[in-house]
Amino acid sequence: MSILGISERKEREKSYRREEILDAAQKVFFEKGLTAATMDEIAETAELSKGTLYLYYKCKEDLYLGVMMRGMQILHDRLADVIAKNRPVPQTLADLAQAFFDFFNAHRNYFRMLHFLQSPQLHKQATEEMQTNCRTLNHQTWELVIDLLRRGIRDGSVRPDLNPAEVLVILWSSATALLLRIDSEDDRWHERFHIDLVQTLNLSNALLFGAIFTEQGRRQLAESSVL
Repeated sequence: MSILGISERKEREKSYRREEILDAAQKVFFEKGLTAATMDEIAETAELSKGTLYLYYKCKEDLYLGVMMRGMQILHDRLADVIAKNRPVPQTLADLAQAFFDFFNAHRNYFRMLHFLQSPQLHKQATEEMQTNCRTLNHQTWELVIDLLRRGIRDGSVRPDLNPAEVLVILWSSATALLLRIDSEDDRWHERFHIDLVQTLNLSNALLFGAIFTEQGRRQLAESSVL
């Protein structure tokens, strides 16, 4: 085997080992969260020595970001698939909202991890390389939606006086806040106030879309809902 072939094989083995470690870390984090999890537990779950674990990941925060990026990639791909259908902007934005809700339902643990993206512990302990990788993937996901909103401004379906980045912050913050309540407090809200938080999420999206779209955009969304 050539030197290049040996090098490629070693790199594949290293990549495979890193994924095995992430599998073990994911299991521990899903069960215990970031704060309670330890490198000892992750090493034991991965059936590795702690020393070997540190050869691949410098700290548990790096592992947490590595697992989190798995969820971020799933969400990114789901949103990209929706946008690739090239439907009118208002319908696409509504489909993105549904895709985010579907991601939440299918991947609750990943969703919970995303909530800790701005955790001081992550920024204080994680290596710059892992933080950069995470920021890059997050930026790519946000740019998908920002570019869609820019397209809506150009075609007249989105109000031209709005900043697409600000619109996305509002949409993301509103949806995330309600999904966090659905995740942890849905029964309490239903019992105390007779509120179905999923319906509240749909109402929130409808109100925000009504404020974001022009008359043309609102008409396009209404027409697509009838089809």
